[in-house]
Amino acid sequence: MRKLLIVLTLIATGAAAQTRRPATFDDVLSIKGIQGATISPDGKWVIYGVREWVSEKDTMESRTHVWKVATDGHSPARQITFGDKGDSQAQFSPDGKFISFVSARGSAEAKSQIYVMSLEGGEAWKLTDAKENVSSYSWAPDASRVAFVTTDPRSAAEEADIKKRDDERVFEGDFRFQHVWIADVSSKEMTRITEGTAWTVQGQPSWSPDGKQFAFGAATTPMLRDNRRDVYIATIAQASGRTGQQASGRTGQQASGRTGQQASGPTGQQARIEKISTNWGNDGSPRWSQDGATIAWVGEPNTTAALPDGTASSVVMQQRLMLYDLKAKTIKDTLTPAFDSEAGNPVWTNEGKRVMFVTGKRAYNEAFAYDLTSGAYSQLTQKRTINGTSISKDGRTIALTMDAPDSATEIYVTDPSFANLKRLTNTNPQLAEVQQGETEVITWKSSDGVEIEGVLLKPVGFQSGRKYPTLVVAHGGPAGAYVNGFRLGGLEGGQVWAGKGWAVFYPNPRGSSNYGQKTLAANVNDWGGGDFKDIMTGVDALVARGIADPDKLAHVGWSYGGYMTAWTITQTTRYKVAMVGAGLTNMWSMYGTNDIPSVLIAYFGGIPNKQTLPLYLDRSAMSHIDKVTTPTLILHGANDERVPTGQAYELYRGLKDRGKATELVFYPREGHGFTEYYHQKDRMQRIYDWVSKYTLGPGGTTTAQQ
Repeated sequence: MRKLLIVLTLIATGAAAQTRRPATFDDVLSIKGIQGATISPDGKWVIYGVREWVSEKDTMESRTHVWKVATDGHSPARQITFGDKGDSQAQFSPDGKFISFVSARGSAEAKSQIYVMSLEGGEAWKLTDAKENVSSYSWAPDASRVAFVTTDPRSAAEEADIKKRDDERVFEGDFRFQHVWIADVSSKEMTRITEGTAWTVQGQPSWSPDGKQFAFGAATTPMLRDNRRDVYIATIAQASGRTGQQASGRTGQQASGRTGQQASGPTGQQARIEKISTNWGNDGSPRWSQDGATIAWVGEPNTTAALPDGTASSVVMQQRLMLYDLKAKTIKDTLTPAFDSEAGNPVWTNEGKRVMFVTGKRAYNEAFAYDLTSGAYSQLTQKRTINGTSISKDGRTIALTMDAPDSATEIYVTDPSFANLKRLTNTNPQLAEVQQGETEVITWKSSDGVEIEGVLLKPVGFQSGRKYPTLVVAHGGPAGAYVNGFRLGGLEGGQVWAGKGWAVFYPNPRGSSNYGQKTLAANVNDWGGGDFKDIMTGVDALVARGIADPDKLAHVGWSYGGYMTAWTITQTTRYKVAMVGAGLTNMWSMYGTNDIPSVLIAYFGGIPNKQTLPLYLDRSAMSHIDKVTTPTLILHGANDERVPTGQAYELYRGLKDRGKATELVFYPREGHGFTEYYHQKDRMQRIYDWVSKYTLGPGGTTTAQQ
């Protein structure tokens, strides 16, 4: 009987697999994405966002709404908000009685505000009435107030000028700054806490346990290229809830009438502001411990010299966990020889003696904790792709979001050991109908003997000994990294290719972020050097294993992946076809036209000058354009400021005027990352059509070979 049951089970499993269909690009766009997970103080509920595409007025719009699920797993998840424009940033009040979220409701011009609803459901009511969008917020520990961040509104004169199109702007001169306000939950009164132009607030404020202070991060300027960012403490003058003069409806200046920036020290009526970080560079994401003794944040120690305008350039460094002792007023850098990975966004455990975070560890995203008593890091999970965590008030229950090679992100709960993961949601049941190829984490030796890692997505129905057309997808960054997670998405829609008989290769060359500081910085002054060889030797390894067909190879990438693709076609002819997406092609012109030249300064030894310009030029695809023979598709967002459109124009003109097969497509309104439904669908389909045409021939299909 037992043998019969096993046979019947195998037959049923095989039949189920046969009834599944290949994935399509429509399937990619049908995936509902989970955004964040917040557990209730009592550990009984989890709220989270679900993002999906909806049909609206002859187009498709992205909408996020808040869902709720019980942690005991006994009832299905249900949607609890239904805003026309979506709802996000869901939080529980510290007493567990309310759920809050950010939403733009009302007219087409309505700004995003904080709304509050009962835990039991019912109609939500608007807490804030800021003139501009609320970008982040956090509840005070006693649930009587909410600190929120919003941008200073334009003056009436500025708005009038914009309306009549007298709206010229000084480049890197006309800034708008973000500041912190406090809203009283009972009265809805709003009080401005920070002001001025000495810095702009970034991220979510973090309250002290007694509710008298909060910590926040702020940048010296709103410019992305300026890496001067610090951590501050605001001591509220009146911590009873009505912290100063009412400012409801008046968001243009401080309630007291003063418009100058509050300096460090007791100079403001609403709060005394004190800068506690001392690093010249980037510090942010502060989190106050539950025992009130310590503030944790992440920082990048920066010893570079200031540029002539006083700004700080980037450094190629993993963000470190910093601990500020409030009593001693000292900062501890927790870097140890045993742990030099990114410290992520710190989350305190309930006793205030451990800081937990999620970080990349080789081909996975793992949960780690730092113990303040022992000064040691510990890895809490193994071979997981976790995206974020939230801890109940008693510390016994942890909610997290996690995906897997065959599953999109879902909500899970576990105990602090992470040994008993329980899945609570099934947000994308349609995946049961879709065939998915298996993934494998692979390693190989590069040309200099260094071990490199990547993820291989195998074709559906993979058979050992058969050779498959292989798509190489270079990641962005350059400090990005691929993990062994869900592959029905991304730039190319990997599982769609697997369903069509392709192998898809996702390499993590030197410069990737998941392998420690040494590997992260290994491509400084060497873009297109060791990283290029790492990918090439990875392809060699797949060919040697008999998986990749050496006559049917293609190379694509976006951003730095686009750079790597453009560079690759100038260095080798082994690829039949390429797609350069938002790629850097001329490093000299890129430096002078993009919004973060500080990144290139960090990777190329400084600004372009007599000493560094040879490297900028030598590692530019345009300097070697005469060598290209590969048919190349070029895709670019028309409004991209990160990698300006000139980079695409240069590559296209260089190829076109040399008689090479090329096509350049711009996507209106898109920046560096695409946000529109039809553009994302067109990009995936266009990449597939171009690659298959030149790899398999017109109308060709995959033909795996023995």
